[in-house]
Amino acid sequence: MKRSVAIGWGSYLPEKMVTNEELAERVDTSDEWIVERTGISRRHVAAEGELTSDLAVAASEKALASAGIEGSDIDLIVLATATPDETFPATATTVQARLGMTGGAAFDVQAVCTGFIYAISVADNFVRAGQAERVLVIGAETFSRILDWEDRATCVLFGDGAGALVLEAQDGNGANTDRGILTTHLRSDGRYHDMLYVDGGPSSTQTAGFLRMRGREVFRHAVTNLAETVGEAVSAAGLELHDIDWVVPHQANKRIIDGTARKLGLTGDKVILTVDRHANTSAASVPLALVDGIEAGKIKRDDIVLLEAMGGGFTWGSCLMRW
Repeated sequence: MKRSVAIGWGSYLPEKMVTNEELAERVDTSDEWIVERTGISRRHVAAEGELTSDLAVAASEKALASAGIEGSDIDLIVLATATPDETFPATATTVQARLGMTGGAAFDVQAVCTGFIYAISVADNFVRAGQAERVLVIGAETFSRILDWEDRATCVLFGDGAGALVLEAQDGNGANTDRGILTTHLRSDGRYHDMLYVDGGPSSTQTAGFLRMRGREVFRHAVTNLAETVGEAVSAAGLELHDIDWVVPHQANKRIIDGTARKLGLTGDKVILTVDRHANTSAASVPLALVDGIEAGKIKRDDIVLLEAMGGGFTWGSCLMRW
């Protein structure tokens, strides 16, 4: 069978960095309040005129260079974002043009913070079906553009960034000893719309709108849902929780990350943590954390790596892979 094996990776964070102290000058908050409740110390914010596609291209160029290939060698681009450059066309097509990819296909996936998990699942299914040999999977966001900077409950939580992964179809034997993606699991439940959403859109208000969230409810559902999807992934691959070498979670809030790890009985030294430096970058957070773990020398060849995330909708999901 065909397995989707990662052969290249890259990330990008905007140059501008905003600390908690700087936010405290704008809203009624403090560094101590933010760190205690979220674990976040700083976040990166896109410059004026810097688009989601700019972040995506920067991360993608690094991923392609890491893989030793050109944009023209890619069959498919799947870009996860909730903050596209325009209502249409898909931001992925802008990235496609700038990378010099003139064949194949490119499209966006929208599942908010779970977007990268959805995108990597879509890419893996294209590979398994024999419809793509090399896929560029991207998570890119400019969440700073949909934040109410007067709402201290939300504006302190988010940042901008992008991460990318190049997947290549390689032969496997169908066992969990194969390198590449072993299993993916996607979930959603639209009944929880009002707990995490943006109060605008082309069809409703004809504006981009602002992010709105009920933090306590999100926290409660996140820990339960993420633990459930992690268990599904491990079971489907014929593995046990103790077989996981690294968990790369969505970087929403350190309390959620710690709570999920405790529920699963996993120790903190198996978890890649970047929320303190990146804040919540939505669909970009998982690939940013993944690349951080690789470049720090933590994630190594043949390690079992578990990616998981939850976002507005609610959406949630997991991806289990042998690196």
